[in-house]
Amino acid sequence: MSGSEPAISGNQSLCTAFTLVAFSSLAELQPALFAVFLTTYLFTLGGNLTVIGLIWVTPCLHTPMYFFLVNLSFLEMCYITSVVPQMLVHLLVETKTVSVAGCAAQMYVFTILGLTECCLLAAMAYDRFVAICYPLHYMRLMRPAVCLKLAAASWATGTVVESAQTTWIFTLPFCGTGRIQHFFCDIMPVVKLACVDTSRHEMVLLLLSVVFLVSPCILILGSYGRILLTMSRIRSAAGRHKAFSTCSSHILVVSLFYGTALFTHVTPQAAHTLDIDKATALMYTVVTPALNPVIYTLRNKEVKEAFLRVTHRNPLRQMA
Repeated sequence: MSGSEPAISGNQSLCTAFTLVAFSSLAELQPALFAVFLTTYLFTLGGNLTVIGLIWVTPCLHTPMYFFLVNLSFLEMCYITSVVPQMLVHLLVETKTVSVAGCAAQMYVFTILGLTECCLLAAMAYDRFVAICYPLHYMRLMRPAVCLKLAAASWATGTVVESAQTTWIFTLPFCGTGRIQHFFCDIMPVVKLACVDTSRHEMVLLLLSVVFLVSPCILILGSYGRILLTMSRIRSAAGRHKAFSTCSSHILVVSLFYGTALFTHVTPQAAHTLDIDKATALMYTVVTPALNPVIYTLRNKEVKEAFLRVTHRNPLRQMA
């Protein structure tokens, strides 16, 4: 065996499937968990489809900010769909297995979508920065071609980086029982099943997380730093409130997403426990996608007004 090949002891057999055992100890609660997660999943799909539909049928919402919001809503539907349907099936069946290929496919999808969301949130912060700091040049700086390039760059970055990372992870040999203490194929629980020393892989994964999670976060913080500086120069309270109201929804979404993502992927593993990791993963895979449409409808005056106009002109309501 060459020095570059992983050394696997003779009494270890390679895994052909993994078993997800996150909820195995909660057998009596699994029917209730199924109902909760199914309701949340359907609510998330309905909420994000509603946001997309409202923007589609409302010409006054055909602006750069809502173009990015449509991308975010579509991404959130795909993100939760990459995890929850499989989790719902496993809550109903006794054997909670997934093939190595199926696990890899799931990891490809949710990691690509996760990094794309990081980049997309940075693009949305840049949009708000231009709108508030350079309002007279906004339509020129954020013309449709620029918006398309920013969205395309976000999707391309997520696809290229995470495809390479996931492919690299699944070159590792996996052996043992194949039991994953999680409800989906997250990165570190899968890496820990490798038959070889993964300390180098974990360091590289941490470095990638720092570069591709923290860099968009720095861009977001920089954008809002400039926004706060510009707002401090606005003399009227009404003007400051109007400027802040256009950012408040985005700030909440960024806080929810980055709070859990940075804890999961950047903090040292010594700070993690199985229960904390599962709870954090539930936040960014299930709860956050469900809250985003609520945040963007309840805290956004233009979306609320569009919703009221659409519902009030609905022929079924007029006939009632």
